[in-house]
Amino acid sequence: MPKPRLRLILGDQLDINHPWFSEPKATAEYVLMEVHEEATYVRHHIQKVVAFFLAMRAFAEELRRKGFAVRYISLDAPENLHSFSKNIRGLAESGRYSAFECQHADEYRVEESLKELCAALKIPASICDSDHFLVDRDFFLSVFKGKKRYVMENFYREVRRTHDILLDDGKPIGGRWNFDSENRKKLPDSVRPPEALEFVRDASEIVALLKSNKVQTFGAISAECFTWPVTRADSLKLLKHFCQKLLPSFGTYQDAMHTDHRLLFHSKLSFSMNVKLISPKEVIDAAVEAWRASRGAISIEQIEGFVRQIAGWREFMRGVYWAHMPTYKSLNFFGAKRPLPHYFWDGDTQMNCVRQAVRQSLDDAYAHHIQRLMVTGNFTLLAGIDPDEVDAWYLGVYADALEWVQLPNTRGMSQFADGGIVGTKPYIASANYIGKMSNYCSGCAYNAKQRTGQDSCPFNSLYWNFLLTHRKKLESNPRIGMGYRLLDKMATSEVKELQEQAAKHLKNLEKL
Repeated sequence: MPKPRLRLILGDQLDINHPWFSEPKATAEYVLMEVHEEATYVRHHIQKVVAFFLAMRAFAEELRRKGFAVRYISLDAPENLHSFSKNIRGLAESGRYSAFECQHADEYRVEESLKELCAALKIPASICDSDHFLVDRDFFLSVFKGKKRYVMENFYREVRRTHDILLDDGKPIGGRWNFDSENRKKLPDSVRPPEALEFVRDASEIVALLKSNKVQTFGAISAECFTWPVTRADSLKLLKHFCQKLLPSFGTYQDAMHTDHRLLFHSKLSFSMNVKLISPKEVIDAAVEAWRASRGAISIEQIEGFVRQIAGWREFMRGVYWAHMPTYKSLNFFGAKRPLPHYFWDGDTQMNCVRQAVRQSLDDAYAHHIQRLMVTGNFTLLAGIDPDEVDAWYLGVYADALEWVQLPNTRGMSQFADGGIVGTKPYIASANYIGKMSNYCSGCAYNAKQRTGQDSCPFNSLYWNFLLTHRKKLESNPRIGMGYRLLDKMATSEVKELQEQAAKHLKNLEKL
């Protein structure tokens, strides 16, 4: 009987619809592994590690039920060498397999490791595509060939044209490609989002496994009531719940923040998509089908706002990542060097907006995109925090964070450390923006209306100080010119007071 091929499945490649699984079952053995190398390359939120391990174990069981040969190497397995490469080399040298095969990794460091592994093995080795994304890596470069800068909107339109998404005879339904201007409403008191759909699962075994094997994590977890979806069935239920209950108001309130409604109308499908339990195409198709079936009850700005997050930003981030790695990871346009304050690890700060966003992140391993961009990201940018530390925090704290999507979102869009590769301007704002989009400012120890003084909100003076500090680099940027025009209208004494107030806040950063 011919020897089977050995096929590696990474923790973010849990796609039962991959072409591999339409081939004869006896031709391959599939290996999944829990390794220290991946569990500890940054310090992860415990819910993130648990979610990955539970999803991997559930996927292995699904493959076994379907009749596939599966080798699962658990974290405490005696033969585990705690490295993809070391484990695969050991298996390949056993003489049991005719060849080694894997899928392209989504993270640069893993992809490079797999290439080195394939080159070093003594049995034939090859890498195939994951067949997950809407477009391949080359598509991004083809869209911007000959262009001086990337514009997400142009990329987004090409993806929609390629897949005929929300088009009527090649033209955008609704007469516009983008309804972002209608996606910026604050949540009124009269609107109450539905209860979040959660999946109760006992994670005690995994939690105990991590503890006994000294995997260092942070954040909160309810081991007996773990609520993330970790199977395809759960993910499809979550998608259905979003389409029925949340999509009708998603676009309108996607930028809103509220202390009583952490999830609002967001789908929380990102983890499921990023580990490939469900594909972006089927998510978009389901949402568009729900929009069409509503016969106008769901407005165009709701569905377009959702589609833009997936067909636009998600695919665009991946394109930027692969176009600029590995140098992208070291970019630091503003030369920021301050360490990340302690309250990003414990939530103990008097700034209510930061406290709410950080505590939610520590409690849930999740926060939506505006909390990440305009609260925690805005603050770290204004405070001049080292982007290396910001990256490590974002990559570790969120269950859906994988470097290919986290890095360009954080170092690029959030911190502008790439100097404008991703965004056309730094996403900075004073307390005024946070007050417009949330109820965070009410009950805060600081006064959002004050720029200077003991009770003044740190976001205010830090905002103006940031503009002053980086004027040479930013004043020619047309999208941020208004800030400089306002600065130039201020009295010299007022500007000095703002700088002095910002200096006090920066000196006492750990006590804010």
